[in-house]
Amino acid sequence: MKRRQFISGCALTPLASWSAAWAQATPRTYTRTRLVDVNGRPLRSSVLVPETNYVFQYPFAATPCLLLKLRQPVATPASLRREDGTDYSWQGGVGPDRNLVAFSAICAHKLAYPTREVSFIRYQRDASATSGGHVIHCCADHSVYDPAQGARVVSGPAPQPLAAIMLEHDASDDGIYAVGTVGFEQFDRFFDKYRVKLSIEYGERARNAVSGTAIVRELTSYCRTTIQC
Repeated sequence: MKRRQFISGCALTPLASWSAAWAQATPRTYTRTRLVDVNGRPLRSSVLVPETNYVFQYPFAATPCLLLKLRQPVATPASLRREDGTDYSWQGGVGPDRNLVAFSAICAHKLAYPTREVSFIRYQRDASATSGGHVIHCCADHSVYDPAQGARVVSGPAPQPLAAIMLEHDASDDGIYAVGTVGFEQFDRFFDKYRVKLSIEYGERARNAVSGTAIVRELTSYCRTTIQC
């Protein structure tokens, strides 16, 4: 390799790494998708039960998210940090009381997620023997996240927060929309790790982009068993 080519290649490597990190630290826009109930009717924030686990798929057909109506407003954005040291900002809650939040339900540790059979990850209102209350707890390896702080890691082996789902609230009809993500997405690792399982469950649709509407269900209706710990 000529010296000039070698120097050019070395110069581009840090730039490419910086660009990739910057892209993961800024909000990423996906299709603006309206959240609806199991009957296809537009979901209104007023009907959500506080501190109840709701699940919907976004931004892909096979990637689950948790939707929560917290007990108190989250009006202040949070500054968070990824495993690689890149900082990013989370918007806080939306809705009339600024208490609606959503996060990817793919754990940032070993990618545990809610399936139709079982969920090891969920929001828990009350303290347990292994963690405090008002947290998202993944019982697979006890990673605990604070949803009122952008799913910041409270304890456990998770190296970074859950990716946040950016929401919009339409005051004219109390509707809720998912519009994108911020934070470190686990999607590539998720699709690689669970390729066979997702292929059986979704066929070729697993990585189809969600658009138009996304159905919201209570977690207890979405999966047969929710692990408590």
